[in-house]
Amino acid sequence: MARPLRIEYPGAFYHVTSRGIERRSIFHSDTDLKRFLSYIASAHERYGALIHGYCLMDNHYHLLLETPLGNLSKILHHINGAYTTYFNIRHNRVGPLFQGRYKAILVERDTYGQELSRYIHLNPVRAGLVARPEDYPWSSYRYYVVEQILPEWLSADFILRYFGTSTMEAKAAYRRFVEKIIDVPLDNPLGCVVASTFLGSNGFIQSVKERYLDKEVLDLRNIPALRQIVRKPTLEEVKDAVESGIAQNVSYYKSVCIYVSQYYAGAMLNEIGQYYGMKGSAVSQANRRFKDKLQKNKTLQKIVEEVADRLRVLIVET
Repeated sequence: MARPLRIEYPGAFYHVTSRGIERRSIFHSDTDLKRFLSYIASAHERYGALIHGYCLMDNHYHLLLETPLGNLSKILHHINGAYTTYFNIRHNRVGPLFQGRYKAILVERDTYGQELSRYIHLNPVRAGLVARPEDYPWSSYRYYVVEQILPEWLSADFILRYFGTSTMEAKAAYRRFVEKIIDVPLDNPLGCVVASTFLGSNGFIQSVKERYLDKEVLDLRNIPALRQIVRKPTLEEVKDAVESGIAQNVSYYKSVCIYVSQYYAGAMLNEIGQYYGMKGSAVSQANRRFKDKLQKNKTLQKIVEEVADRLRVLIVET
């Protein structure tokens, strides 16, 4: 099953969304909404999560989230997991509440932070729930422009500092920034997302790739986003990587090449088959047999891991 690309590091900045299963409501009352915010507060206390903006809608939510400790998955597991348990007990239901995995976009904060905060705060207006964003009680907007005392876990200062040196000046300028496009079509900043993962300049994406992508498990087959931001190894390069560890006359040499080509280099079955003079179905069967053998043979496991390491270096340095 395809998985999203998750890149976590200290100080990472994300736009996070999660929707109710089958787009059903995830909030049935003010009590539910308040309880969800309480889990955001406990995520701050336990995991250091910082929220720069939020909006809770009927069947989904938006968070502009920073992870000082580089622990996004723990934060979202806590928030979504705890709230699902609460919601199921309160409303006498069972099963998942949210539709699949949460969606987290890694953001270049200085370039897109302001636009994303405006996009989040205008959600209730665009949905026709209120005429003015300050009239919606379940977003962070009122803390940006009206309220003086903020929750400990909400960090509005990061965005507001772009709009003025004094708090009063910044709040007034931010209000003008948001109200300027209330009655005009919204240019969604998320339309610029790259590989369903990044929102930022090419320099930002390259920097993250070089510094943090080598910590990812190299899985071009099951993480489609990887194929869009890294160069896929050629079958010849896979073969060279295998030859660096084992000789061509070893009985399992070809099996390792074929297996790695599919599961680590993301090559298609027909592509592999054409290269090795086989049908795609034969490649699939061969890899199924080799996978069974691999689970029982630690020597083979070590060889495959070493080949994957060589390919990982090749990809992240390109």
